[in-house]
Amino acid sequence: MEKPKMESVWQRPYVNIFKHFKLEEWKKSTKEGDIAPVMDKTLKCTVYRIRGSIPAGNYIQLPKTTTQSLGLVGRYLYILFKPIVSKYFVVHFDAVTEDSQVIRISFSNLFKEFKCTVTWLQFPFVCGAVKGSVYNTTAKSAKQDLVGLAPVGVKWTCLIMDLHYILLFYLKRHYSHLKSIKLCSNMYVKNIFTSDLLFEPSVTVHEAKRAGLHDVSPMPREMAFLVPKGENWHDIYDCIRFPSDGVKMPYDSIQKGHTSPHKTGHSTHYTPIRTNSHTVSVSKAVKDRVSLIQQITSPEAEMCRHRRSPRIVRSIPEIHLDITLSPNHDRSSRDWENDETTKSLECMKVIPADDGGIHVFADQGGRAVIHRADSDIETLRTKVSTPTRLSTEKFRKRKGLQPDPILKLKKIIGYGGCTVKCAAWTKSGSAVAYPCHAIVVVMEIDTGQQRFFIGHTDKVSALSFNGSTTLLASAQTGNVSLIRVWNFNQGNCLAMFKTHVHSVSSLSFSFNGGVLCSVGKDGHGKTTVVVWNTSKVNQDGEVLVMAKAHTEVDIQVMKIAAFDDTRMVSCGRDNIRLWRVRNGALRSCPVNLGEYHCLAFTDIAFEEGNLADKDPVERTLFACSKSGHIIEIDYKNVVIRKARRLFPSQQNPSSHPETVSLNTGSGIAINSISISAAFCATGSDDGYLRLWPLDFSTVFLEAEHEGAVSFVSIDPNGLKVLAATTAGNLGYLDIPSRGYTTLMRSHINKILAFSVDGIRRHLVTVSEDCTIRVWDIDSMQQLYDFVSAEETPCAVTFHPSRQVFACGFSSGVVRIFNVGNSSLLAEQRQHRGQVIGLIFSPNGEYMYSAGSLGSLALYDATKEDHHVIRILGNVVARGSCYGPDALTVSSDSGHLAFVGPSEFVVTVMDAHSLDELMLVDVSILDLETTTLDTAIKVCYPPAAVNQLLVSTSSNKILWLNAKTGKLLREMCNIHKTVPSSLAVTEDVQHLLTTGEKVVKIWDYKMKLEINFQVFIGHSESIQQAAFSPDQLSVISVGDAIFIWDFLAAALDQETNVLPNELRRPEAPLIAENSEHPRQFVPVPSFSPPHIHVHDVERNEQDGSLPYSENKDGCRQRDESIRVGRSRDLPLQVNDDLHCGEHVSSHLRPVSSQEDQGDFEEPGPLVGDGDIQHNCSRPESYKHFAARFKTSVSQGAVLSEGKDDLKLKVVIGYNGNGRGNMVWNPDTALFAYSCGCLVVIEDLHSGSQRHLTGHTGEISTLAVSHDTQDLASASGEQNKTGCCIFIWDVMSGSCKKVLSQHASEVQAMAYSRDDRLLMSAGDYRDLTIALWNTRNYELLATTRVSSPIHDLAFDPTAYNEFACVGVGAVHFWLVEQSGNEVQLKVHRVSIPDEVNAGELTALCYNGDSVLYTATNTGKICAWDTQHNRCFMTWDADEGEIGIVQCRGYRLMSGSNTKKIRLWAVAAVQEMRCEETGARSNSVLLEHEMILDGTVVSAVFDDIMDMGIVGTTAGTLWYINWAENTSIRLISGHRNKVNQVIFSPDESHFATCAEDGSLRVWVMNGTELVVQFHVLNQSCLCMAWSPTINSRKCADKQQIVAGYSDGTIRLFGILKTEMELKIHPHPVAVSAITYSMDGEVIISGGKDGLMAVSSPRTGITIRIISDHKGSPITTIECTQKRYDEFGLEGDEMWLAVSSDRRVSIWAADWHKDQCELIDWLTFPAPIEPQIRDKNSLPPSLAAFSPRQSGIVVYVGFGVKPEIILYCLHSKQTIKQIALPHWAASLCLSPTGQLIAVGTCERLMKIIHYPNGKCQDFTGHNDTVHFIRFAPSGKFLLSIAYNEVLVWQVQKTPSDLNSIQYL
Repeated sequence: MEKPKMESVWQRPYVNIFKHFKLEEWKKSTKEGDIAPVMDKTLKCTVYRIRGSIPAGNYIQLPKTTTQSLGLVGRYLYILFKPIVSKYFVVHFDAVTEDSQVIRISFSNLFKEFKCTVTWLQFPFVCGAVKGSVYNTTAKSAKQDLVGLAPVGVKWTCLIMDLHYILLFYLKRHYSHLKSIKLCSNMYVKNIFTSDLLFEPSVTVHEAKRAGLHDVSPMPREMAFLVPKGENWHDIYDCIRFPSDGVKMPYDSIQKGHTSPHKTGHSTHYTPIRTNSHTVSVSKAVKDRVSLIQQITSPEAEMCRHRRSPRIVRSIPEIHLDITLSPNHDRSSRDWENDETTKSLECMKVIPADDGGIHVFADQGGRAVIHRADSDIETLRTKVSTPTRLSTEKFRKRKGLQPDPILKLKKIIGYGGCTVKCAAWTKSGSAVAYPCHAIVVVMEIDTGQQRFFIGHTDKVSALSFNGSTTLLASAQTGNVSLIRVWNFNQGNCLAMFKTHVHSVSSLSFSFNGGVLCSVGKDGHGKTTVVVWNTSKVNQDGEVLVMAKAHTEVDIQVMKIAAFDDTRMVSCGRDNIRLWRVRNGALRSCPVNLGEYHCLAFTDIAFEEGNLADKDPVERTLFACSKSGHIIEIDYKNVVIRKARRLFPSQQNPSSHPETVSLNTGSGIAINSISISAAFCATGSDDGYLRLWPLDFSTVFLEAEHEGAVSFVSIDPNGLKVLAATTAGNLGYLDIPSRGYTTLMRSHINKILAFSVDGIRRHLVTVSEDCTIRVWDIDSMQQLYDFVSAEETPCAVTFHPSRQVFACGFSSGVVRIFNVGNSSLLAEQRQHRGQVIGLIFSPNGEYMYSAGSLGSLALYDATKEDHHVIRILGNVVARGSCYGPDALTVSSDSGHLAFVGPSEFVVTVMDAHSLDELMLVDVSILDLETTTLDTAIKVCYPPAAVNQLLVSTSSNKILWLNAKTGKLLREMCNIHKTVPSSLAVTEDVQHLLTTGEKVVKIWDYKMKLEINFQVFIGHSESIQQAAFSPDQLSVISVGDAIFIWDFLAAALDQETNVLPNELRRPEAPLIAENSEHPRQFVPVPSFSPPHIHVHDVERNEQDGSLPYSENKDGCRQRDESIRVGRSRDLPLQVNDDLHCGEHVSSHLRPVSSQEDQGDFEEPGPLVGDGDIQHNCSRPESYKHFAARFKTSVSQGAVLSEGKDDLKLKVVIGYNGNGRGNMVWNPDTALFAYSCGCLVVIEDLHSGSQRHLTGHTGEISTLAVSHDTQDLASASGEQNKTGCCIFIWDVMSGSCKKVLSQHASEVQAMAYSRDDRLLMSAGDYRDLTIALWNTRNYELLATTRVSSPIHDLAFDPTAYNEFACVGVGAVHFWLVEQSGNEVQLKVHRVSIPDEVNAGELTALCYNGDSVLYTATNTGKICAWDTQHNRCFMTWDADEGEIGIVQCRGYRLMSGSNTKKIRLWAVAAVQEMRCEETGARSNSVLLEHEMILDGTVVSAVFDDIMDMGIVGTTAGTLWYINWAENTSIRLISGHRNKVNQVIFSPDESHFATCAEDGSLRVWVMNGTELVVQFHVLNQSCLCMAWSPTINSRKCADKQQIVAGYSDGTIRLFGILKTEMELKIHPHPVAVSAITYSMDGEVIISGGKDGLMAVSSPRTGITIRIISDHKGSPITTIECTQKRYDEFGLEGDEMWLAVSSDRRVSIWAADWHKDQCELIDWLTFPAPIEPQIRDKNSLPPSLAAFSPRQSGIVVYVGFGVKPEIILYCLHSKQTIKQIALPHWAASLCLSPTGQLIAVGTCERLMKIIHYPNGKCQDFTGHNDTVHFIRFAPSGKFLLSIAYNEVLVWQVQKTPSDLNSIQYL
C-alpha cells in the first residue's frame, strides 16, 4: 500500500461532508428550491428533504460554486438517503481523474438504461422495497423494467460507491479526487461521507468489539443507522455496494444484491492488478451469460467495454482465449454450483491465440472472473460460493484434451447467407472480402487461401472497407444488430457496437476511415441512418454517434463521398438523396427526378471512384434502376444531367442511344453499378456482367452468369471486375485476358447432408435449394451440379471405392449417380416418405436406405442397377428428425443399427440379411429419473472396441456393448440441445458431436479432467458433421461447408515420422481472427532464441543508420571519440537523488579556463568519476541523426569570370533537422535549412537569400536576440568534425567557422544578452561548449555523462542555462572573473512520479519556472530557484519534442503530429504557494493536427501566431486566435525522381518515391496541384507537348510512370486522373510523349518498351530489343521526313543500363517505327566498381541545335562525354570529365551541357571553348538535371532538394554556336 499524501492525511479515516462544510449555514454550499430539514421517525434524527417536480430546480450542491472543488480523495463515497415514494430522484457527483479530466457520475431511478460517454456515466438505480412486498418479490427474478418510480415501502439506503473502480473499469482512468456533489429532488438525505476504508454498515463499533470481529471495519457512529433493539439491520435498511459482486441486471445498474462478506477495514489505494491465469470451473450460468453477451450490450457501452470485476487481481500474461467446455465428474466441485445450475460443470480454459479475446482467471478469493479484450463490449463475472483460494499449481496440472486446439478452421465453401450484394476488393486487388453467413472471409484470388473474421452471432448483412483497406466494418442482421470494426491486416476486432436498428442493410466507410455510415430499420419499420465517428477506433476502440436520422423513404444503398466524409448519397425506391452531416445533424436533400420519380433505384456510384482530390462541384453521380435507366446527376446543382436507358444488345435502339423513354421496350434490370476512370460495369437480372464506356454507347465486354448479377465492383487497378449472383456465385472478370474466374459457388439454402469420396477427395452435398453438388475439397471448386426442381434431396452417400454416390429425396426416391460420366445409374422407389438414412457398407457390397414412415431397404451395391434385396416396413422410428444419418453400419460391414421401431428402442440387425439381432430399450436405462428417454442418433465406432454409441433426447451419450446391449457408461449434458451428429475416429481416440451451432471434439475414453473442446462459426444448426476418410479433417455442414484441420491426426503423423525430435509447427501463413482457435499446437519444449532488436527508425527518417551502428543494429564503439582525464577540466556533478528538494546553496566548479589560448585545441575530456562513456543512440526522436548518404562531398573547382548560373530558389525544408528554423516577428527574419543550405526568405515577397558554405547536412540553427548573428551547425562525414558557421544576417557573409564538437551538434542557444553562445553535441560527442560572441572564442567546454536533447538560457539571468536529456535535467551557472570562466552544475534526476526515462525539450517562463517535456508525453514544471519538480501533467499520447512558453501560454508539439496550446497561469501560483500540484490547473485551449512529427517551432511573445516545422518537409503558419494553419514552405519528404517543365515554362512538376506528383508555379515556386498514388513510387513523367496553342490551354496533361508498371495521365486543369494504363509488368523507369503527343513511349526496368495511345489507353507496340536491362532514358526529337532514308518526321532514342543506345525513326500516323542505329559503348572487363547497382547510369540526349548528334555519358574506360554522329556513324568528339556523371542535360540553346555528379557537384560545361564551372549547394548526389525549354532556367535535384537556377549568360549569337 502506498503512503498517503500529506494533504490528504486530515481526511483519514473518513470525512463527514455535511459537517465539514457546515451545510446548515449554507455558506460553502448551495440550495435551490424546496429544501427543508425534517425529523425522520425511523432514524430519530434530522435529515434534509429535497422535493419538487423538476430535479434541476430543486437541489443541494456542494461546494457553493462550480469553480470550487471539494478536494476529497477518499476512494469510497457513502450516501445515506431514501427516495421519496412514487417520485423520481437524481444524484450527480463530479470526479476528477489523474489527468485532470472531470467525469460526471449520475444515478437515478429516472434513467432507463446505462449510458456512457467520455465525460459522463449514467447508472439506473433500482429502488429496494420492504421485504415480502410484491415489488421486492418481483425484483428478485425480473430482468428488465425494474427502473422507475420509488415503490411504497422504499427503505433508507446506504449506498457505497467505489469511485476508483468505477473510473478505472468504465473509462480506464485513474481517480484523483471528488470535485462536487449535487443532490436533486425527490429524496431524503442524512449525510454523505468519503473514506479509503470499506465499512460494514450493519455492524457497529460496539458489536464488533463484543463479537471480536477483527477483520471487519464497523460503521462509525455518526455514519450508522439507528437499529431498534431486537431488530435486524437488513430488515430495516438497504446496503448497496457499487460495483457489486452480487447478481446484476443485463445492463449496468445500481441495485441491492446478495453480497458476500468482505474483508474490510484495510486501505485500498492499490490498483486492480491481474493474477496469473488459472483454469477454473464455473457454473452453467456463466456459459449462458457468455452466449448472451451480444444481446445484453447497449451502443452507449462501446467505450465502456471493460466492466468491473468483483475482486482484486494481480497480473495476467498476454494470452488469449478459446472456450473449451468439458463435463467434470469431480463431485466436490459440485459444491460450487447454485441450485439453479445444471448438474455438470463447464470449464473455460485459457490458451494462446492470435490476438485479443476473453481472459478467464481466478482471484485470491476463489471467484472466477472473465475479462474481455478491447474488441468486446462487456466483462462478465460470476460468483463461486466457496471462499477458498484457488491453487495455481492445481489448475496448471489439470489434464485436458490435446493438442489444444484440436481443430483449426481451414476452408469455408459458401457465399452470402443474408445478402449476395456484398463483397469488396482489397486495395492491392489481390484479395476479396465477402460474407459467408456469420463469418467474413477474405480470399486470395491467386492462391485461394482464406482468412476468417469470426465474432458475429448472426448473419453478416453488410461490409465495407476504408480507402486503404486497413479497416473493415461488418454488420449482422437480426434483432441484435451489431457492427464490428476490424483491423484488417492484423485480423483483430477493434470495436463492436449496437446499431439502434433491427437489421443493417448498408454500410459505407469513408475513404480515410474516420466516418462510418449505416442504414437499417428501427422497431417501427422506419429507415434509420446512423453516422459514426471512427477516427479513434485504432487508438482506443472508441466509436461515437456523429448523427442520426429517421426517414420514411426507402434506402437500398448509401455511400459516403470519397472527397468529403460529411457527405453521403443514397438511393432507393422512387428517390435519390444527397446527405450531409453538419453541426451534429444529418440532413438530406432529394434530387429532382422529374419524370423518373417512379423508378426503383438499386445502386449509386461516383465518377472516377475513390479520388479524394476530385472537386465535388465537377463530380458526376451515377444511379441505376430496375428499369434499365442510368441517371447522371450534377452533384453541385442536385439535378439530373443526363438519363439513359440500357437495352440488351439484340434490342439496342442504335439510332438514338441517348434517347430515354419510360415505356419503350424492356430495359436491362440493373442491380449494381461500378465506375472506374475508363469504363463502367453493370450487373443485371438477365445474368450479364457488362462493361461499357463512360458514354454508354456500346457494350465492349460482357460475361453471362447462371443467375441474376446482384453486385459488381471494379478493383482499384481497373483490371478486374468482381461479380456476385443471386445463385450464390462469386467470381471476377480479368479484363486484359478476357478470362473469367469463379472464386466461390455456394448453395442458396440450408445444406442437409454430405458425403466424402476419400480416394478422389470429392465432396457431395445436398441442399434445400433442390441441388446436388460435387466439390473438390482442395480447390473448393464445384465440379458437378445436379438439379431436381420438384423434390428436395435430403440424404447422400458416396460409395467407398467407386466414383458413385446415392441420393435420397423427400419423395422417397433413391437415385444412384455416376460422377465420372455424370449419368444416372439407377432409380429406386421403395419409400413413401422422406429418405432419412442412406449408407453404403464399408466393403461396398450393400446399400441401405430408411424412410421417415418406418421402411428399411437393402440393395445389392455390386450391381449397376442396385436392385433391392430386401425391404422391411415399420422397423425404423417414424419422423424426419432422425435424418440424414439415421443408419450406421459397423466397420466390419457385419451389423446395421438404427432407432426403431419406436423412439425408445435401438435395433441391431445383420447387415447382410436384415435379420434382427438385438433390441435395446434406452428409456429404462436411467433408473434415477421418471422421464422416458428417447434415442436420437446411433453410431458404430471401429469394430475393435465392440461398442455402439447412442445419443438421447436428454442430451446424453450412451456407450453400449455392441453384442449384448449392456450399458457400459454414459455422459450427460453433451449439448444444450439434442446432438445432431455422432462420429468416432478410426483409432477410437476422439469423438465428434454437434449441437446448438457448435462442434465438439471429445476424448473418447472420457478419462481427462477436461474431456472436450468446443468450436464455433456456424450461424445455424449444424445438420451433419463427420471425420474425413483420411482422418485429417472434420467437415461440418449447415449454413455452409466448413472444413477443419484435425490437428490430432496431423500431430500423430508428425510424431510417427520424427519420434525423437522436438517438433515446433511453423507459424501460420494467414493471420486468423482472435476468436478462432489457435493455428498450431503449442510445444513448449525449448526456450525460443534470444533475439536482439534495434530500432533504427527513431525519428521518421528513411531508414538511415547512424554512423556508430552497423546494418544489423548492433552497436559499435566510435573510436574517433577519446574519453579520459583532463587536469584542466575536472567535472564534478552533484546528483541529487531526491529530485532537488534539498539543494545545497554552494555549486561546485565544473570547468575552468586558465589561458584562453589553450582552447583552440582542447585536450581530452572527462566524465563523471572518470568513467568512460560509450552512450548508444537515445530512444527519443528529438535526437538528430543525419540522413544516410552514399555520396561524398568534394570541393568545387573555382573558375574565372562570371558564373553561368545563379541560385534563385530552393524548394523544400529539411524535416530531418531539429530546431532548424528561426523566426523573429519583430524584425521579420525568417530562416531555415534545406540540406546544406541556409535559406533566408522574405515572407512578404517570397524572395530568398542563400547562405552557402556547409558541405554536410545542417542539424540545427540559432539566432541572436538582436537578429544580427545566425549560427548554423552541420556534421561532416570526413574526420574534420562538426562545423558551426556564424553568419552576418544583413550581409549574408560568414563571420567565423567554429570547430569543437567531434560529431553532430544537437542544439544551440544564445544568452539573453547575446554575449554567450552555447552548443551541445550529440550522443557520440557528449560535450557542451560555451562561446564568447564578441569574437566567438571558446570560453569553456565540458563533457556530460548522458546524451543531451535540448538546452536553453534562462531569460531572467544571462549566466544561467539548463539542458535536458537522458535521465536528468542539468542546471548550469556560468561564473566569469576576468579571463577565468567556471561552469557549475546541479544534476537533478527525473522524479519517479514522472515515469519517463528521457527529457526531450525544455523552455523557460519568466517567473522562475522551467517546463520540460518527456518521451512519454508528460510536461513537468520545475522551480528554478530550488531546482525541484513541483508538478506534471499528461500533455500528449506520444513523445513531445517541442515546448514553447510565452507568458502564461505554453505550446507543445509531438510525434503524434499534434500541436497543443495550454493555459498555465495557475502553475506559478502552485510554485509560490507550494501546494499540492494538480494537473487540472492546466487547461488545453487549442489543438491542431499537422502532416508530420513536429521538429521546430517559434511563436511570438503573446503566443498568438508562430511557425512550426514537421518531418514532412513542411513549414506551417499557425494562428491560434483564428485557429488556422497555412503552409508556408512545402517540399518533398522522400526522394524526388524527376522534374519537368511545361512547354510554356509557366509551371514545372516533380515526382517522388512516395507516389506524389506535384505541379508548381514557376513564378513564385508555389505548389498548385498534387496527385498522390498511395503505396507506389512515381519514377518518371513527361508533359504533353504543345501542338495547337489554342487547344493547349484546355488540354494539358502529365503522364507518369509508377513502380507497379502502370502509367497514369493527369489533367492539369481538371486536377484529376484521366486515364490509367498498365503496359508493363515491372516498374516504369522512363517515359516521354512523341513530338506530336499522339503516343506515349515508356520503358520498364525489364528492358521492354511500350508504345501506348493516350486517347484510348491501348498499348500499340511492345519493343523488346533492350530486354533484360533497365531503360534509363527515352527522348524524342524532330527530323527531316526522309532523313536517314527512313520515312517520318520524328526520331527517338532509348538508353539501357548496359550502355546500349538505340535510335529509331517513327511515323506514328502510319504505325511505322524502324531502327536507325544501335550503339554499344565499351567498358572495362573488370570494373573497379564491383556493385552493378552503384555503376554510373548510362544517359544520352539529342543535340538540340544540330540534327543527328547524340550526346552520351556512362560508365566506361574513363569519365567522359561522347558525341556521336548518326550520319557519319562515328564518334566526333570526347570531353573529359573529372568525375562520373550521375545526370545529364543539354541546354536547348546548344551552348551549355549540365552534368551532375556523385560528389554533390553540378558541372556546367561551356561548349565549344571548353570552360567548366562547378556549382555547390547540394547535400547529396545530383541525380537529375533539367533545362527549361527556353534555356533560361535549370532545375537540379539532390535526393529531396529541388534547386532552381537562373542561367546568366545567353549570348546574342546563340544560333551560330554549334557542337562541331
